[in-house]
Amino acid sequence: MKRVLALLATCATVLGLTALTGPQAAAATGCKVDYTITNQWQGGFQAGVKITNLGAPVNGWTLKFTMPDAGQKIVQGWNATWSQSGSTVTAVGVDWNRTLATGAATDLGFTGSFTAANPKPTAFTLNGVTCTGSVEEEPPPTPGNGTPVDINGQLHVCGVNLCNQYNRPIQLRGMSTHGIQWFNKCYNAASLDALATNWKSDLLRIAMYVQESGYETDPAGFTSRVNNLVDMAEARGMYAMIDFHTLTPGDPNYNLDRAKTFFASVAARNAAKKNVIYEIANEPNGVSWAAIKSYAEQVIPVIRAADPDAVVIVGTRGWSSLGVSDGSNESEVVNNPVNATNIMYAFHFYAASHKDNYRATVSRAASQLPLFVTEFGTVTYTGGGAVDRASTTAWLDLLDQLKIGYANWTYSDANEGSAAFKPGTCNGTDYSSSGVLTESGALLKSRISTPDTFPTS
Repeated sequence: MKRVLALLATCATVLGLTALTGPQAAAATGCKVDYTITNQWQGGFQAGVKITNLGAPVNGWTLKFTMPDAGQKIVQGWNATWSQSGSTVTAVGVDWNRTLATGAATDLGFTGSFTAANPKPTAFTLNGVTCTGSVEEEPPPTPGNGTPVDINGQLHVCGVNLCNQYNRPIQLRGMSTHGIQWFNKCYNAASLDALATNWKSDLLRIAMYVQESGYETDPAGFTSRVNNLVDMAEARGMYAMIDFHTLTPGDPNYNLDRAKTFFASVAARNAAKKNVIYEIANEPNGVSWAAIKSYAEQVIPVIRAADPDAVVIVGTRGWSSLGVSDGSNESEVVNNPVNATNIMYAFHFYAASHKDNYRATVSRAASQLPLFVTEFGTVTYTGGGAVDRASTTAWLDLLDQLKIGYANWTYSDANEGSAAFKPGTCNGTDYSSSGVLTESGALLKSRISTPDTFPTS
């Protein structure tokens, strides 16, 4: 069972904000630190640390704290440069999170080891300002009440449905990021707080492009950012879908070696988590189902070697249309399924372009295949144009009826009709009010924020 420790520390000392030159860090003028043990096992644990700046803007920060027991050691950390000298642990901000505006927060974390005991860290300081506070233990969640991950736990496929820890079919509703190489600034503590709390989203799909200035240009950097977003989703009780966003070229086998490397890394690192779903090929196109199936049957064992329990989603032919956009249909998958268990198949649609014949395919296929709509838009397949409210509503009503989960493209401020936010929104801190939402964003927020009906018995 997860043990949660919330260390809420408010700095009492107020320091002047100094001029900055290069990477020099300014003194913090107020802070809050949330320390959470997200998982613990024999001799080891994983912890999350959320830093909130309550004072003047900070350009560069150093967090220090003390491990009370001599046997407590940092093993591996993320979203900061971590070091340990004796009992003192130091975490220094990295390029993408080193600047913290007033009220801004950043999430980091680490895995650690211990010998006899694992008491909470003490003596937190941010840029030399001492933070003090008390520790409160959060009671375990009540079944049927809490976040989506609290309620549903580890997911699995049962029959043609996605099922929760009670072996009951559920539907997850959420949003997809845009390419994190372009819209990284849209995914921060404020935006994910809004997604979980105001939008009441069950799911964050993390779209990591492989080409187009994505993963292939910086495998370590993109892997780290994906892991960071998984942690941020987990801290807010949302499921995280790791999307290996292959698009051009359309044959996923072009990226087979990259996929094996990437999924071996993220599966090993996130194996203990209950909130991770793996989407191994976004939109195969210009390629046969046989080739897609071959790719899947080589990548899935890599994931299973590290994370045997997680759900894996396989892309389908014709831009994940079950072959419809290539003049085929679901029968090729039904008659020749991927040789693996606990898997689902992706279906994508754009409401203004894909209508009755696509909906008919999903209706038929849902009785034979486990489906997840890992991406859809309210506009045309280009991602632009006007919102087709009638077609979008028809699609969402169908998915609700069939208990098929979905992620909308996109939770971003891209200058296109499919974006949830008006351009420039990600420069601020408001991600939920009517003033920042596009027509598409307002429509999706109204659907996603309705109460979930997760069965627990």
